[in-house]
Amino acid sequence: MCGRYALYGPASRIRDQFTADIDELNLPPRYNAAPLQELPIVRQRPTGERVVHLLRWGLIPSWSKDATIAHKLINARSESAPDKPSFRAAFKSRRCIVPASGFYEWKKLAGRKQPYFIHAAGEELLALAGLWERWSNPEGDTIDTFTILTTEANEAVQAMHDRMPVLLGRGDYEAWLNRETDLERVRQLLTPYPSDSIQMHPVSLRVGNVRNDDPDLVTAVVADES
Repeated sequence: MCGRYALYGPASRIRDQFTADIDELNLPPRYNAAPLQELPIVRQRPTGERVVHLLRWGLIPSWSKDATIAHKLINARSESAPDKPSFRAAFKSRRCIVPASGFYEWKKLAGRKQPYFIHAAGEELLALAGLWERWSNPEGDTIDTFTILTTEANEAVQAMHDRMPVLLGRGDYEAWLNRETDLERVRQLLTPYPSDSIQMHPVSLRVGNVRNDDPDLVTAVVADES
């Protein structure tokens, strides 16, 4: 599962790592990105150019009668997404990347939960595999939304949750974004990320409140796990 993440630092990091046009977007730091917020994603035009756009987190299928389904579709299980009606069309031709400095997961302890911030072992951003969809409301307005794909947790994350976001390596960006990629090749990318490529540390309980959005949320704290 992935229900909160962070994205901070210069916008040029997104442009450089994903070779994507930011198109003068205002991208303020987000330390507590949450569902139903507009957040930057990377998608690829049919002509091959990659662009960064702001989409709302929580996918609304094109056939949906209203937008309330978005609350339930912030994540998509990678094992079933290729065949599930809510995600099937997007999996075939509307794949995207969700850049993140890291994501949060909660470890169950005796009577409470301790949040952890999980990030790349190096300095680069994480590339979360996503799907996007375009929906028109009854008034005729179009809304672009996205969901984040999940897979089985790797050994490092298993102590907290049995699921984690699908994370893409740099060499996989083109195959994932290109709608011409054979779908069997796309499926092969939906695997747990290597444990030694990520790091994690406990963070403040304040991340549980979506109204909190400041740098202290990603700062390591001393957690009592007794």
